[in-house]
Amino acid sequence: MLKDGVVTALGTMSGTSLDGVDAAVLQTDGERIAGFGPTAYRPYSKAERAVLQAHLGRWPEDDISAAKEVVEAAHLAVMAPFEGIDVAGFHGQTLAHDPGRGRTHQCGDGGRLARSLGYPVVGDFRSADMRGGGQGAPLAPFYHFALAHWIRADAPIAFLNLGGVGNITWVDPRFSRPEEEGALLAFDTGPANAPINDVMQRLAGVPYDDGGKLAAEGRVDASVLSAFQRDPYFTTSPPKSLDRNAFGRLSGAVSGMALADAVATLTQAAVWAVVQALALCPTRPNMLYVTGGGRKNRTMMDWLARDCSCDVAAVESAGMDGDMLEAQAFAYLAVRAARGLPISAPGTTGITRPAVGGYVFTG
Repeated sequence: MLKDGVVTALGTMSGTSLDGVDAAVLQTDGERIAGFGPTAYRPYSKAERAVLQAHLGRWPEDDISAAKEVVEAAHLAVMAPFEGIDVAGFHGQTLAHDPGRGRTHQCGDGGRLARSLGYPVVGDFRSADMRGGGQGAPLAPFYHFALAHWIRADAPIAFLNLGGVGNITWVDPRFSRPEEEGALLAFDTGPANAPINDVMQRLAGVPYDDGGKLAAEGRVDASVLSAFQRDPYFTTSPPKSLDRNAFGRLSGAVSGMALADAVATLTQAAVWAVVQALALCPTRPNMLYVTGGGRKNRTMMDWLARDCSCDVAAVESAGMDGDMLEAQAFAYLAVRAARGLPISAPGTTGITRPAVGGYVFTG
């Protein structure tokens, strides 16, 4: 289907923070990164965000038509202006994720996008992994492996994505392929921005704690934090993954606090979860590169630097684009999927063996 060698792929991502759709172009052969192209962002309106929020937790058998229309229309709007695209990766919007029951639901029809855009679109990235006994998440680690080679890392490093949920990828770049045993370990750390954003939206009418300013003014509630730390998720061996609302009781526990104290407590919970995740890595990474919206939260970054046992920096410090890294990842995975290369492995999702995933929609 694809021409040989390096192709131009467009990747999209609409994450659990429900802020909007990222789109990014990547030149790749599905193994190495050859170059980066233009990017775009299409924010969700307040009304669109409310629609998506109302559909969280719903499955395909439910009535999701309103959410589906929001997701597909937003993706078409951001993808249509790009030119010269050979293939696109469409993740869709995760509405529900239940790895314990082998179920996941990403809303949106890749076939509609392929018909409208006129080129192949790869979607449904997670189902095959879950059928093989995997968690279906996280999927960006294979791209993190390619990035580790692109920045010429020569010792283990880690990538921390602070989206709605946090996830970490430990990478040993001394391996030549991501599916090799020992090359990668990846898992969700715990809640990140989702509970903070939800509390901010509910109590302040704004979608996030801008720069972590409110958290810096608040006091962490030790009793709420202690109860959070006792959750058995944190002593479960990886790989492991979470639904966006897996720690919904944490948001409930801070509901009676002053807003600044609630946000400070939620921020510290996210940081503590990352510290626990680092302790589960095979070795301490030389550097923790942070991507996702959380890297713009100065308080969260300061507390990570204070509490983590390694150096912490935003991915921009190594020449990467933290706003578009997840979208780039699905451009990369689209090429791998179209060429029959694995996109997950036992060390990233817990699947029994490396697996090819994704479905190619051709219109």
